Amino acid sequence: MRDFLMRYGTPFTAGLFLVSAVSGLALFFGWQQGLFHQMHEILSLVLLVPVAIHLWRNWRPLLAYFRHAAMPLALAASLVAAAVFAYQSSGQSRGGNPAFAVMSAAQNAPIAQLAPVLGLDAATALQRLANAGYGTVAPDDSVTAVAERNQVEPFAVMATLTAKVS
Repeated sequence: MRDFLMRYGTPFTAGLFLVSAVSGLALFFGWQQGLFHQMHEILSLVLLVPVAIHLWRNWRPLLAYFRHAAMPLALAASLVAAAVFAYQSSGQSRGGNPAFAVMSAAQNAPIAQLAPVLGLDAATALQRLANAGYGTVAPDDSVTAVAERNQVEPFAVMATLTAKVS
């Protein structure tokens, strides 16, 4: 087993890195998200195993890098870059996924204002919700409020409003 790990640690690191790089680029550019998302997440986690084996096998040469400024500087720059992305995603700054912002605004808007955006008039939207068993819904109620009253997720209420009617 040790011989197998020593022989294949680095090749698996290279192979899984290639898969992670290609799937990461595909996700970044929005190509075939359904195909690449799970592949990227799972195989990037699997990549940690051969990386650990590679580091274990090459521990002494790795430590030699710390004798020069390049390794600490590269690690510090990587941590700063990660911190910038973490800060931007934490909600402390502007930005983030615009789809989440739109969905949040839609779920918190009064149904009377949301209905035209969904191609409905307010009366039709309210009737759909009543027919789906959400009880009496006022025009100034939001999807979030209706969901909370009925102990369901807002997406379920939104699905009722956006369902195709034949």
